[in-house]
Amino acid sequence: MNLVRTGESNPPRICVIGVGNDLRGDDSAGLIVVRRLLADERLKAITNLLILEGGPAPENQTGALRIFQPDLVLFVDAAHFDAPAGTLQLIPIETIDGMSASSHSLPLSMLAKYITFEFGCQVNVLGIQPAQNEVGTNLSPSVCKTVGEIVEHLASTSKFQ
Repeated sequence: MNLVRTGESNPPRICVIGVGNDLRGDDSAGLIVVRRLLADERLKAITNLLILEGGPAPENQTGALRIFQPDLVLFVDAAHFDAPAGTLQLIPIETIDGMSASSHSLPLSMLAKYITFEFGCQVNVLGIQPAQNEVGTNLSPSVCKTVGEIVEHLASTSKFQ
């Protein structure tokens, strides 16, 4: 994935949005990722990175996106793609129309199309295959492990600078 627009020397402006529902087990994976990123001291001074908690209605974050003007929006969300629980997959936005939706108030495919049109940026989904999303459950061990790996990778990367 090319994060820098051709001819620009500034680092790309990246927004990571966690999506999900805290009450539905593995569906909260995206939220937990962004909460851990927000708490990570390694990312505090990076000005070209915006981390947002989208919850079950990530469309409510479009005002913050308008101010930030991202080059890339990366949604982190539980996604059913028939893989073992905890599997991580970068999902191009044009392929998510047929994917199983979780608890979002607006399908991510519609939101992504709006963001692409409105801000002219790239949009992708970092999908985590859930083991379960039952109401009142916690993260499954396999998804919890993947969440930790995502946070460590993103917090230690130099792509943001």
